[in-house]
Amino acid sequence: MRLPDLMKFAVVTSAFALGIAGTASAEGKLTVYTYESFTAEWGPGPKVKVAFEKQCTCTVDFVAVADGVALLNRLKLEGASTKADIVLGLDTNLTYEARQTGLFAPHGIDASTVDIPGGFKDDTFVPYDYGYFAVIYDSEKIKDAPASLKSLVEGDPKQKIVIEDPRTSTPGLGLVLWVKSVYGDKAGEAWAKLKDRVLTVTPGWSEAYGLFTKGEAPLVLSYTTSPAYHLIAEKTDRYKAASFEEGHYLQVEVAAQTVNGSQNPLSAQFLTFMTGTAFQDTIPESNWMYPAAKTSTPLNPAFDTLVKPSKTLTFTAEEVAENRKAWIDEWLEAMSK
Repeated sequence: MRLPDLMKFAVVTSAFALGIAGTASAEGKLTVYTYESFTAEWGPGPKVKVAFEKQCTCTVDFVAVADGVALLNRLKLEGASTKADIVLGLDTNLTYEARQTGLFAPHGIDASTVDIPGGFKDDTFVPYDYGYFAVIYDSEKIKDAPASLKSLVEGDPKQKIVIEDPRTSTPGLGLVLWVKSVYGDKAGEAWAKLKDRVLTVTPGWSEAYGLFTKGEAPLVLSYTTSPAYHLIAEKTDRYKAASFEEGHYLQVEVAAQTVNGSQNPLSAQFLTFMTGTAFQDTIPESNWMYPAAKTSTPLNPAFDTLVKPSKTLTFTAEEVAENRKAWIDEWLEAMSK
């Protein structure tokens, strides 16, 4: 999900996100709720804004929160009074729960160009990228990278990792699901062991990756695609993804229109645009994820060098919705002892 221009790294606030959108009257405006790293100057948001505004002769107004889970939390708080036309940045672990709010409307678009592992078909949520969670390590500080989740959990507690909070962050939730999918009923025991390696828990991905690249910890929870940023933008292979023998947990990021947004014709137009090349071309080298549909040109060869998971791990959205609170409570209990 996302690699910053590390020379310009900063936590992007909602005010900044609003600032890039400019001002406009309600007429001819599309309001998109998303996460901070999407709207950052180094993220896809600015390019997406320019490209769509040329097509729609309208204004795109981005409103950003820390991360994907925070998006759903905000929408629940706002309820039927939400100003959002589009919510971009939930993932498939949250779609069932999001659907149950009654705040989203069917998209009604042709999403046949979407192509992600395992396939995808949904009348409400439209994928725009995907990736696999991974532990990224600094090869100048760690010579023997963990080769499994088990070796991460039971490894040297002096080698610290930065992780994200599952209550606000989709990567944080992804790690909870990853641990649960591997350890099952013994996940609590795994967290009790891993907590000694956790340097800190951040609200979102941007803060976690920033601490990692500043050298605060040699390990961070991110994506198998994260090293592509360093290879392409910095010409270095210093930062690598550890390949875990148990497999890696898949994340598919999605967008949808709200019930209110379905009254705005720009919403369906944006979702259609999102599956086209003008949007998809921005994903690999600004969101640093795999595109969910065709790009106009092949991906940079650096993507061919990335870790390819031996096994893809997932839960259904229904399973996550049913168990999310209990599994996060299990994480909280272990981490607080």
